[in-house]
Amino acid sequence: MISIVILTKNEEKDLPMSLQSVSWSDDVHVLDSGSTDKTLEISKEFGAIVSHNPFQSFGQQRNHALDHLKIKNNWILFLDADEVVTNEFKNAMFDAIANADATIAGYFCCWKMMLEGRWLKHCDNFPKWQFRLMRKGMARFTDFGHGQKESEVKGRIEYLKEPYLHYGFSKGWALWIERHNRYSTQEATERLKNRPPFKHVFEKHASKRNPALKSWLSLLPGWPFIRFFQAYVLSLGFLEGIPGFIYCINMSYYEFLIQIKIREIKKESVTKQ
Repeated sequence: MISIVILTKNEEKDLPMSLQSVSWSDDVHVLDSGSTDKTLEISKEFGAIVSHNPFQSFGQQRNHALDHLKIKNNWILFLDADEVVTNEFKNAMFDAIANADATIAGYFCCWKMMLEGRWLKHCDNFPKWQFRLMRKGMARFTDFGHGQKESEVKGRIEYLKEPYLHYGFSKGWALWIERHNRYSTQEATERLKNRPPFKHVFEKHASKRNPALKSWLSLLPGWPFIRFFQAYVLSLGFLEGIPGFIYCINMSYYEFLIQIKIREIKKESVTKQ
């Protein structure tokens, strides 16, 4: 069996569908960071084990779960409250862990980005990979930009190609823009100060290649426009209609925020000297 850890803060809108999708697990944990809505009530209604820890970062919060939650099973799936496990993804996980030898520390997982009921396969450059399914005691997390990535890995990480669903816009565009304004500051710092080596741009594995590409492409003049053109035109995002257009515009805006904040950080650094 697989244990589930879901990070929450005021997730009453999305949490029910996420918890329903993992009702097959005998060990579901909700790690909350200060909800004031019905998140905790909903968690208990679904039989989840609720814990609390103030949020500092995604990497820190996932490590807190590894260090302090009484996780029952040898395999752990980390989810956000706006993510849903499909039957196909569940079956792929069980097949993978049933055939995993002792050297496998976990799996990179990918998602289907959903907007207005449509899968943004082209706009979102599917597949994108995050380390989400891990064998207990075989890895940890470290912060990277506004998110996290794997760290202290004791073995190999493979790829689970069947995706789960991600409803990243379920709370509306106002909240998305507010969050991504904050995220862009973290991304700008990460891309400027912890840029991966240029050789990683040519890595075979997307888990290393994509962070390097983002960091180095951010240096290009006009990168936000290039990002829009790549996703909407070259990757055929226009086939995904109005949802695709809206998504590409907003992702371009997000990259623009990152660029101007990188510029601000550089100017502040020069001023301090």
